[in-house]
Amino acid sequence: MANGTADEQPGTGSTTRIVIADDHSVVRSGLRMLLDGEPDFEVVAEAGDIDSARRYVRGHKPAVLVLDLNMPGDPSLPAIPQLREEFPGTQIVVLTMQDDPAFAREAMRAGALGYVLKEAADSELVEAVRVAAAGNTYLHPSLGARLAAEPADDTRDALTEREREVLKLIALGHTNSEIAAQLFLSVRTVESHRAHIQQKLQLQTRAELVRYALDHGLIEV
Repeated sequence: MANGTADEQPGTGSTTRIVIADDHSVVRSGLRMLLDGEPDFEVVAEAGDIDSARRYVRGHKPAVLVLDLNMPGDPSLPAIPQLREEFPGTQIVVLTMQDDPAFAREAMRAGALGYVLKEAADSELVEAVRVAAAGNTYLHPSLGARLAAEPADDTRDALTEREREVLKLIALGHTNSEIAAQLFLSVRTVESHRAHIQQKLQLQTRAELVRYALDHGLIEV
């Protein structure tokens, strides 16, 4: 395994240094094996949350950060522009189970150069990392086709039916645990839905979510 330096740049014959951020250790191990199998790739660190990812990127200065969208703690999507501003030399490839074009659009707008579905990681992640390291954009082909076919609507109205259910209960004052019990979901899933709702609507506080729910007829005064 090559001992890269902070001055190494992708595309010049040097090693492409990579940090993997995913909250599942089994997934990280599989991704490491996949990427380390390339002679010019080196996975220099694995992170289980955004804070760790930021710390490892600061310390290792990788060419690419492979970032899962659904991790505990701070949501990943709002962190992308922060990471890009703080570490402009590190490109971001999003790896996610979210096949909603709205998420792909928002991730790319936020500053990610790659968007790969986990189900296609074995066949696409290596290429996506290479493309991103070279400063170009990689988008999962089926998502690219769906984005091209969609009108450029405001993603504020792109909530799924489940997200609308969760938003309604949030606006009615229910806790994550109460919502999970009512919808037969795990608390972790509810937290993920809540983060996605806030990301899509670009709203942060409960008061803003309540106002949105009122304005869109999800609840009544």
